[in-house]
Amino acid sequence: MDKHTSALALVVADRPDLPVHCIRPHAAKKAADWFVRRFPGDVLYAVKANPHPAILDAVYAAGVRWFDVASLPEIELVANRFEDATLAFMHPVKARSAIRRAYFDYGVRIFVLDSREELAKIVEETGGAKDLHLVVRLAVSSDYAAHKLGGKFGATGTEAVSLLRETRAAADELGVSFHVGSQCMRPEAWRVAMGHVSDVIREAGVTVDIVDVGGGFPVAYPGLTPPPLEDYMREIEACFEDMPVLENADLWCEPGRALCAEAGSHVVRVELRKGDCLYLNDGAYGALFDAAHGGLVYPVKMLREKNSPRRPLRPFKLYGPTCDSIDAMEGPFMLPADVSEGDYIEFGMTGAYGSALATKFNGFGEYIEAHVKDAPMMSVFETEKPKRRSAKVIAIGEF
Repeated sequence: MDKHTSALALVVADRPDLPVHCIRPHAAKKAADWFVRRFPGDVLYAVKANPHPAILDAVYAAGVRWFDVASLPEIELVANRFEDATLAFMHPVKARSAIRRAYFDYGVRIFVLDSREELAKIVEETGGAKDLHLVVRLAVSSDYAAHKLGGKFGATGTEAVSLLRETRAAADELGVSFHVGSQCMRPEAWRVAMGHVSDVIREAGVTVDIVDVGGGFPVAYPGLTPPPLEDYMREIEACFEDMPVLENADLWCEPGRALCAEAGSHVVRVELRKGDCLYLNDGAYGALFDAAHGGLVYPVKMLREKNSPRRPLRPFKLYGPTCDSIDAMEGPFMLPADVSEGDYIEFGMTGAYGSALATKFNGFGEYIEAHVKDAPMMSVFETEKPKRRSAKVIAIGEF
């Protein structure tokens, strides 16, 4: 894999025909180190957010030894890379063969469920094992999140109470988990969720060994500036102390986006301009999925040589390369008014769910990968104020 000082240096040197995934392992390591040192429990990296080996190695180097895996391929990927990794099979609905192989071939003992049917599958496919750590996922509000995740998973009401009781009888250790939604902008979301989970535990009258507060920890995007992450840690720790769980209960979290978003950016080329619309060589079916289907506005900048004159900015709508009309990103994305065919644009903060969601629809989907050494366009992990020039680069959308 090529290495460059920055995305601009890559463009100047190579003028690539294909879109480029720019990988910043140093940013993933910095984010993971922050969580390992400040979260008052165990940190499980959510592999789905970015399973690239360089990102896995970076979070491992920062001290992460627990991994949230959602499929057998993710289990195989992590288990074959890190012998001392602890794997938690956190998908609430799993194939029987995946449960069986996870337990017998890879030593997985942690399984999530949100239904009696899934509980029965786990017990049956592990041969009635007595060393299972079973975590019941409960439904909570996602009203505080930019991207809501409610509806598909999570036990509710009287079913949640009875499921906790039944799972307690089958588990060596019983856990509860929840997810407040992706890109959660208010720390009190965890207070509300943990209060609800506490009510369910009290009604069930069970002893609980594990509390998993899930993911949802935010990063910065244009128009989305979260409170300091320290506020989230304080809120969670205070609420955990008040929960009706065992005194030595474990506390877990599952950050995905928060550990890897800053560790990636994406370089595309403008293939055509029509007024205030730009047609790019990647889009909704590629690494910019979230910009199209999640309405996320990534930070952007033109990759022009440093001595190029600066131009005023104007809003643009973007289209990807496929023939599908939904391959569009409304933005608005603020770029220099004179942007034209052949120019290169860098999208920041694509380390989470960028390359992981890319497809080969319509024959597109080939990429170049490169390591770059510069800082992310935006960061929630900075310990000191950015220099004036860095702030200006982010603001004007042009290098």
